[in-house]
Amino acid sequence: MATLSSDDGVRLYYEEAGAGTAIVFVHEFAGDSRSFEPQLRYFSRRYRAIAFNARGYPPSEVPQDGDRYSQERARDDIRSVLDALGIAKAHIVGLSMGGFATLHFGLSYPERALSLVVAGCGYGAEPDKRGLFYEETQKAAALIEREGMAQASKVYGSGPARVQFENKDPRGWAEFAAQLAEHSSEGSARTMRGVQARRPSLWDLRERMRALSVPTLVVSGDEDDPCLEPGILMKRTIPTAALVVFPGSGHAVNLEEPDLFNRFCDDFFHQVESGRWPRRDPRSQTGSILGVR
Repeated sequence: MATLSSDDGVRLYYEEAGAGTAIVFVHEFAGDSRSFEPQLRYFSRRYRAIAFNARGYPPSEVPQDGDRYSQERARDDIRSVLDALGIAKAHIVGLSMGGFATLHFGLSYPERALSLVVAGCGYGAEPDKRGLFYEETQKAAALIEREGMAQASKVYGSGPARVQFENKDPRGWAEFAAQLAEHSSEGSARTMRGVQARRPSLWDLRERMRALSVPTLVVSGDEDDPCLEPGILMKRTIPTAALVVFPGSGHAVNLEEPDLFNRFCDDFFHQVESGRWPRRDPRSQTGSILGVR
C-alpha cells in the first residue's frame, strides 16, 4: 500500500498509474481515490495519473484533532503529494470538495499547477446561501456522528444533485453508494466540520481569482443547482477560465458522464500543453450587448 507524508505529518494513501506529465485527482466529500477510477484508466495511457485519499479517508490517516482539517490543509495536502512524489508541476483535477481545494491550490501555488480543472465547485459559496449551508453541514456532521456513515450515506448519497446519477446509471451509483458507506465516520464528520463548513465563499475570493493566470476549466452539471452560479462567477472572474456545463447531469460529473468528462479534460490538457489555451479577450467584457456606442 503506497503512502506519503503530508507536511504536517499525516499519512496519505495514494495510487498512481502510467508515466509522463502528471495529473493529480482530488476527490469530493462523498468520494475517495476510487472515485477517479474512470479517469485513472483513461489518462494513465498517456500521463502519470495519481489519485489520493484526503486525510480522514482510510487508508489515509484519520487525525483525532479537528483543527487538522481545514480548507488550507486540503490545499496544502495537494502540494504534499507533489513534493513527496518529486513532481514540480502537474495538472490538478478536483471535484466538489476537491474542486475547492484545486482552486485554492491554484490561487496559492500557481507555479506548481500546469492547469486546474474545477468541477462541481460551489456548495455554500453564494453569499445568501452561507447560513443555510453552515446549518446543513452541522446537521450532516451530527447525523454521521450519531448514525455512522453506513446509515448517513443513505441520506447523503441520494441528495438533490445525486439522483441524476442514480437514475442515469443505477449500477454506477450503487458502486458509489457502497464506497461512501465504507468511509470513516470520525473522519467524515471532522471533514464536514473542518473543511466544508469553514471554507470561505468564492465571492470573497474574487480579487484573487482576477489575478489567476493558470489555465482553468470549470465543469458543472446543469442540474447541480448550487454549482451553477458559482461556475459562472469563476468563468467571469478568472481571465483564463472556460466553463463547460453537462446536460441532464448532477454533481458527480466525472462518474455520471465519464466519457464526456475525460474528453473535455483531454482536449483541455492538449491545448494547455501546446500553448494554445487563451486568456479572455478584454473586448468581450465591455458591458455592451452589441458593441455599438
